[in-house]
Amino acid sequence: MTITNFSIEYDAINSKNIFTNGDTINGRIIVEASKETQVQTLTFIASGKARVIWTEHYGQYNTRVYWADEKYYEVKHRIVSQHWENGSDFIGKGRHVFPFTFQIPDRKIPSSFKDGVGKIVHKVQAELKQSMKLTKKAKAHFTFVSKADLDIPGLMEPQSESKDKTITFFGSGIVTMDVHTNQMGYMQGEAIKVTVAINNNCSRSVKPKFVLYEKKSYFAQGHRRVHTKDVLKEKVDAVASGCTEMVKKVITVPCELPSSITNCSILTLEYRLKVYLNIKSAIDPKLKLPIVVLPALKTKTVPVLDGSQPVGNPKKQRRKSKQTNHPTVNPQQSFGNSHQPIGDGNQAFAYPQNPVGYSNQACLYPVSPFENLNQTCADPCLPTVSHQPYQPYLDPPPPYSACALPPPTPEPEHYQDEL
Repeated sequence: MTITNFSIEYDAINSKNIFTNGDTINGRIIVEASKETQVQTLTFIASGKARVIWTEHYGQYNTRVYWADEKYYEVKHRIVSQHWENGSDFIGKGRHVFPFTFQIPDRKIPSSFKDGVGKIVHKVQAELKQSMKLTKKAKAHFTFVSKADLDIPGLMEPQSESKDKTITFFGSGIVTMDVHTNQMGYMQGEAIKVTVAINNNCSRSVKPKFVLYEKKSYFAQGHRRVHTKDVLKEKVDAVASGCTEMVKKVITVPCELPSSITNCSILTLEYRLKVYLNIKSAIDPKLKLPIVVLPALKTKTVPVLDGSQPVGNPKKQRRKSKQTNHPTVNPQQSFGNSHQPIGDGNQAFAYPQNPVGYSNQACLYPVSPFENLNQTCADPCLPTVSHQPYQPYLDPPPPYSACALPPPTPEPEHYQDEL
């Protein structure tokens, strides 16, 4: 086995190791060879994709599998070293480091998500092809959190709903409740102020209760699947019969609650605030208000620390390399002389001007991914690489794709490694 280690890693830019629209990811592809090895191609790939899959049973023997894919971006770039440019496709013995820089497209892209039915994955990966051998692949997922979408209609407008309930069983009378909130959109960790006006003209006491729950919807081949789960529950003292009371309750959105996903056509993550009156021996009147959870705007940046480790391929990082005496190839030898960044700053892929961080020290950039929320730019496209003998290529992402027929012998856990 001539290739003893093939991995890819990237540098974190903040304490939570998250990225957002327009952020730049710096990293490196590492190839370790026990001897001089022939290589056909070395390709860098960055992609963002979504997939949903589930099964439904119709009777005892009829089972259908519904699935759908969606692609948001995919950038492919073939990396060429100085030796390959001269006509040789061999890499020498030792450790070879190929740095890369990738800019996440600055447009509406859904945040990272994963559960048992669907997932949205953002990752960087590398492929190494050799003659008469299987293609070697390495990948590293990164957490992407989309910027807050402030263009949602009614996001910052007050909400109000009302409900009447007539009691006819084991009692009599009418109960009326009016629910009011200041707005629909809230940041993670922000407080939701709920006001409920209750007019209890029935013969029983009523107890107001509050439930914040999530609603996950999956869409594929004309079918939909919905999952709901309670996030938190609150309650207040009961309102006695014949009383009118104004109930106020403050519900804090959990800081670690995932932000809403509304910009994916095959998967949505929504939240609802349910307010209902608990009445014994009667159907409880309830109201539901939509809640949009927005990502927090601030995150701590990470200073450059000696000995810090880059991110990516955690399984490979835990393994101890069997090869300890191999020399490390200077990155300048792999890339030739100084290379300038490609494009005008909106590029999707470029070589860094001064590659750094080729030892165990990670190069961390103290930049907050949630700054400049109002920044806009054109959709990035692949640059023309002037110093390469060919052009990088990009597969155009389809707006929506779903297979009309179920895949043969689907395995629910098998698709987890395909994206």
